Parts: sequence; structure tokens; C-alpha cells
Amino acid sequence: MKDMTKTIKKILFIYLPILIIGFIILSNAFVIRPNEYGIIRQFGKIVKVIDSEGLNFKLPFIQTLSKLPKNVLFYDVPATEINTYDKKRIMVDYYALWRITDPVQMVETLKTLDGAEARLSDIMYSDVRNELGKLEYGAIINPLDNQRGNVDTIVKDNMNEILGKNNYGIEIVDIQMKRIDLPESNEQSVYKRMISERESKAQEYLSQGDAEKTKIMADADREVAELVAKTKARAQEIVAEGEKEAAKIYNDSYGQDPDFFKLYTTLNSYKVSIDGETLLMIPIDSPYLKYLTGE
Repeated sequence: MKDMTKTIKKILFIYLPILIIGFIILSNAFVIRPNEYGIIRQFGKIVKVIDSEGLNFKLPFIQTLSKLPKNVLFYDVPATEINTYDKKRIMVDYYALWRITDPVQMVETLKTLDGAEARLSDIMYSDVRNELGKLEYGAIINPLDNQRGNVDTIVKDNMNEILGKNNYGIEIVDIQMKRIDLPESNEQSVYKRMISERESKAQEYLSQGDAEKTKIMADADREVAELVAKTKARAQEIVAEGEKEAAKIYNDSYGQDPDFFKLYTTLNSYKVSIDGETLLMIPIDSPYLKYLTGE
């Protein structure tokens, strides 16, 4: 029993320090990935920045480790209300791509990633409001307008200049406008105005259609009247020609046999003037009756 106790004490005396040392070493070992910065602080002060990947160690108890991203970061800037040059209020929504260029400066001035994004928001709000305030509403909402395209570049350059002067240790890679909206207080009035404009435009089209309809009908009526007039004139010409030809035939016939022509015309007059109820009061010796009386 005593031998076993001695053996256990011997094992603890030899291996326990090794285990403790191993634990301390392992707990202070860390790996830096390719997209990370390793920040070593000693009593709160930065003493080392590790920017290459691999296994590293820090001093136990007196040093602490924090990591910062090395890759490009995305920041969705809160929507901002601005006034355009022509005094229209709009909401603009931007995003920014940024990265850490100097982790020491970034930590000393901005402390954390949240602090860095808050500063970016402040600077961008001021620059965006200033630059878009120089443009009219139509130029801002048109993505193909050259002035609109220049705004993003101008804001980016202005921001990088401010960030560099203040040694923030970060830079803007790119900024882009995501969308443009109207403030909620203006939406209903704008929608109503748009509806009114569309109704006015529709009424204008209807009026134009009615005017065109009236014009077409007037043209058609005029063409019909002209055609009828031409037709009547032609008909009168034909009737006149027929009457002329008939008169000629009558004259020719009368010249060939005057007695027959007189007979013919008298008989025709009987057909017109005498029917079942006709009462004629003419002298008995009238030449007009000779064919009726057979004389």
C-alpha cells in the first residue's frame, strides 16, 4: 500500500507539471487564417500585428488575442432622406464595400468593426446629401445619366480622403446606390398626382380619338355627297340625252308620216287622260274626238 502511494506521488510529481505546461502552451496557441489579422495586446496595448496565416503563440496571462477580417466587407448604409437641387425630397439607399488597411490605426481610432461602420455611415450621409443635393430629381433617378454615375465616384474619393487624413486605417473599395424611394409622407400625394396625370392623359387621348372620328366621318360624308352629286349629274345628263334622242326620233317619225304620228300621240293622250271615271266635256265636233267616234 505504501509502495503504491509512493508511485502515485512520483507520477504526479513528474507528469503533472508537464500536463500543466502543455495546457498553458495549447491554450495560448492560435491559428491565423489567410483572411484575418491577428492583434496581440499586452496590458491593453497593441504589441504585435500578425498578417500572415499560420500557427502562432502568445504569452500566457499577460497577452490577449483579437482578430480582424482582412477581406472586403459589406456595409448596408441606412436609408437617407435628402433634398434634390429642385427641392424634391427623396430617400436614397446605398451600400459600401470597405476593408481594413491598417489594423493598428483602425483599432486605436475606431475600436471595433461596429465603430468603423458607424463612422462610415456618418461620412457617407454627409457626402451623399451634399453631392445629390447638387442634382435635379430627374438626373438622380436616371441611372444612365452621366451626372448620376459621377456621384458614386465622387463620394468614394471624398470618403477615402477623409479616412486617410484622420488615420482611420480603413478605405472604401466601392459604393453604389441600391434604390430611390419617396418619403412615406409624400407617397400618397405623389400617387394621387400620378393617377390624375394618367387620367388627364387618357382623356386627352379620348378627345383626340373623338376628333379623329369626327374628321373621318366628315370626310366620308363629303365623299358620299360628292359621289351622289356626280351620280345625279350623270343621271340628268343621261336623261337629257335620252329625251334629246327621243325628240329626234319623234321628229324623224313625224316627218316621215305626219298622220300616223298624230294618231299615235292622240292615242297615247287617251291612255293618260281617260280611265273608267273620266268625264270629258268637249264639243262633239272637236278634232280630239274623231278617233274615239271613228269619224
